[in-house]
Amino acid sequence: MKVPDILAELRSQANPKNVAGMARFGINAKNTLGVSIPALRALTKRIRKDSKGTKERHELAKELWQTELHEARILAGMVDEPLLVTEKQMDAWIRDFDSWDICDQVCMNLFDKTPFALDKAIEWTARSPEFEKRSGFALMACLSWHDKKAEDSRFSQFFPSIKAESQDERNFVKKAVNWALRQIGKRNAFLRKQAIICAKEIQKLDSRSARWIAGDALRELTNSKK
Repeated sequence: MKVPDILAELRSQANPKNVAGMARFGINAKNTLGVSIPALRALTKRIRKDSKGTKERHELAKELWQTELHEARILAGMVDEPLLVTEKQMDAWIRDFDSWDICDQVCMNLFDKTPFALDKAIEWTARSPEFEKRSGFALMACLSWHDKKAEDSRFSQFFPSIKAESQDERNFVKKAVNWALRQIGKRNAFLRKQAIICAKEIQKLDSRSARWIAGDALRELTNSKK
C-alpha cells in the first residue's frame, strides 16, 4: 500500500464523535480523524502483508510520519522496523509528539524494541518539553512491561530519574513518572521492594506532584491482591 491509499482509507474511517471523545481524555484533536486503535492495528496487518520487506516498511513509516496526521503517526509506529530505526529518528519523532497517546503508542509499539531504548529512556527524562520528558518515562514503563527476560539491574537504574523528576507538576509528566514506577515494581518481588523504597523517598519531597505519584504507586504496590 502507498501513502495516498493509506490516507484515503484513514479518512474513510473518520469519526468526529470519536475525536470529541478523545479530546475529553486530553488527546490533541488537531489533525485527528478519530480512527480507533483496533482499526489501525488491522490496517497495520494489511500493510505488513502487502509490503515487500523491512526496508519498504521503514520508508513507508517515515512518509506516514511526515503527513503530520494523528492516526498516520500512530500507524507509523506500528509498521516501522525497530532494527532500522536510528537514534536521530527517535529524537526527531519525540520532538513532534503533541499528544500523550502518540507518545505512548510509539514507545510501546516501536521504540522499546530498538537497541537504543534503555539509553533513550534515561536521556529523555532530562528533557524539558512535556512530551519529550514523558517519552522517557513511557519508555521505562513499556520496557518493564514487554522485556520479560531483562535483568533487574536494567530497571533499578531508572529509579534515580524517577525520583529526580517526580516534582514536575505537569499532568502528562507526573502520570508517566507514576506509570514507570508502578510498572517496574510489578515485575517481581525484588523490584517491588525497590520501587516501594523509591516511592517512600518521593513521598517525603515537598511537592504535590511527588506526593500524588508516591501515594498512588504505594497503594498499588503494597496491595497484596495486585
